[in-house]
Amino acid sequence: MYKLILADDETDVREGLLDQIDWAALGFDSVEIAENGKEAAELIEKSRPDVVVTDIQMPFMNGLQLAEWIRDFSPSTRIIILTGFEEFEYAQKAIKLQIDEYVLKPFSSKDLEQVIMKVKQSIDLELEQRENVQALREHYRQNLPMLQNLFMAGLVTRRISQHELEQKCRSYQLELQGNQFAVAVISLDRMLTRLQGTYQPVQTDQTDSAPEAGSLRDTPNVELKQFAVLNIAQETMDKHKRGYAFIHAGEVVLLMQGQENPSAGFMHQNLRLFEEIRHNVERYLKLTVTIGAGLPSGQLTDMPQSYGEARQALDYRMILGTNKVIWIGDVERRSPRPLVFDESLEQQLVRKIKLGNDGELLEMMDELFSELIGSGQSYGDFQLFLLELLTALVKTAKEHNADLEAVFGDSGTGLAAIASFTLAEDAKEWFTGICLRLRSFIAADRQSGYQRLVEEAKGYVKAHYSEEDMSIGRLCQHLHISTGYFSNIFKKETKMTFVSYLMSIRMEAAQELLLMTDLKAFEIAEKVGFSDPNYFSFCFKKRFGVSPKEYRNGVRA
Repeated sequence: MYKLILADDETDVREGLLDQIDWAALGFDSVEIAENGKEAAELIEKSRPDVVVTDIQMPFMNGLQLAEWIRDFSPSTRIIILTGFEEFEYAQKAIKLQIDEYVLKPFSSKDLEQVIMKVKQSIDLELEQRENVQALREHYRQNLPMLQNLFMAGLVTRRISQHELEQKCRSYQLELQGNQFAVAVISLDRMLTRLQGTYQPVQTDQTDSAPEAGSLRDTPNVELKQFAVLNIAQETMDKHKRGYAFIHAGEVVLLMQGQENPSAGFMHQNLRLFEEIRHNVERYLKLTVTIGAGLPSGQLTDMPQSYGEARQALDYRMILGTNKVIWIGDVERRSPRPLVFDESLEQQLVRKIKLGNDGELLEMMDELFSELIGSGQSYGDFQLFLLELLTALVKTAKEHNADLEAVFGDSGTGLAAIASFTLAEDAKEWFTGICLRLRSFIAADRQSGYQRLVEEAKGYVKAHYSEEDMSIGRLCQHLHISTGYFSNIFKKETKMTFVSYLMSIRMEAAQELLLMTDLKAFEIAEKVGFSDPNYFSFCFKKRFGVSPKEYRNGVRA
C-alpha cells in the first residue's frame, strides 16, 4: 500500500475526489489533503508520500513551484499535475520538471483514477525489479561455488578478521570448524606414469562428466587435468570429513580441518589422506602429483602462513623428486613469523575506534594480540610491535584534540608503560583501555559537535527569522554544510524539522508583537518574515486556532 497527498485550493475538488474515489482499491492506505502548496510541502516533509497530486494554480506556492521543490527534496516521489487547457504552457514547463503525469480540466474521478493506476503500476514495476528476491537467490545459488572458491582462496592468501571469517562462512554455507587447520597444495608433475586401472567416481554433480580412462594422460588441457584431480581430492576429503578442496593459481589447494589434539595427531591423519589422494590420482587418472603440506594451527586466520609453507614444501621436489607427499615439518623448522603492525591493520583499528562499537573494538584487540600471546617472539620484536601500535593511537588522539593524559595516563604518551611490559596479556589490557577511552572521547566530541552546530543554527534563525528569504539553504550556506546532513542532525537533536522550527520562532514573535504593540496584522507579518499577509494569517490561525485580530481582541478583552 502507498501514500498519497492531494493538493488543491478548491474545497469542492478536494472533498469530491476523496469521496468519489476508492483509494484503498487503488492501493493507497494513506491519503492526505492540503489547501495550498506551502501546506503540501509541510505534509510531504513529514510523511514522505509515494504520489503527489497537485493543482497548478494555488496560493502561497503554485503547483509547479511545489513540483520543483519535490524534485529537490524527494526525487523518487511521483507527481501528477491537474491543469486546465489554458494552462497548457505550464504543463509544458512541467515536462522539464519530469512530472510523471498530468490531467486536463475538466476531468472526472474516473479520469484521475486511470492516471493514478498508471503511476501506481509504474511504482509496482520498479519495486518488483528492485525486490525480486527469488531471482537474486537463484543467481546467488548458481554462483555459490565460485564465491566459495574465491573466499577460500582469500583465506589462504591474506589475513582476515574473525568477524569476517564467521560472516563469510555463514553466507557461503561453509562449515570450517575444528581444533586444528592446515593447508596443502597439489601440483601436477610433468612426468606422467602409465598404470592400469580405471577411475570409477562417485556419481555426484561434480563428477558426472569425469573423463574416460586414458584420456587425461595425453591431453594438453591442463585445466581438465586439474579438475579431475580436484574431484578425487574432494571425494577423498568428504569421505574422511576433513575439509575442502578448490583450485587457486593453477593448483589444487586443500584446506584441512580436524578435531585431533595435539596437532601431531591431526597432521598424522592428514598425511595419510594426502597419500590416499596421490595414490588414487596415479591409479585412476594415470597422472602423478606432488603434494606439499604446511604446518597446522589452531586458528583459521593463520592459514596464509600454512599455505606459504605448503608452497615452500613443493620447492623440495628438486631435491626429493616428484610423485610424493612433502611436509614442511619434515624438511624445515618453522621460525616465528615477524610481527608487523602494517598500514592495513592501522586503518582497521582506527576505523573501529572512530566508527565501531565496544564489542567490535574488543574483537579487533583480540586479533591484534593473538599475534603476541604465545607467539614466541623476541622481547625486542614484542616492544617494536607495541611501539608501532602506540604511535598509531597517539596520532589518532592528536587528530581529534584528545586529552593525552586522560587517554594514555600520567605520561601523556605511554612510552614508560611500554618499557615495563613483560607479558602480552598485560599489554593487551592496557592498550584495550586506551582504545576504549579514545573511542568514548571521539564519540562524545562528535555528539558535542552536533549540539554546537544546532545551537549555532538556532542563534542564526533567531537573528534572521524576520527576513523573508530565511531558509534552510541560506542557513546551510552560512554554516558551510549540506542541507541533507544538517536536516538529519537538526531533526535528531530537536525532534522537529527546520521548517517547523522556523515557523514556531516566527509565530512566537508574532504573538509577542500582537500583545505588546498596536501594529496591524500586515505590519506584523512583514516583521516576522512573511511577504504575504494572507499566508501569515493562514499560518497563525492554523497554529493557534484564531486569526491574529481575534487573538489580540481575546487577550485584551
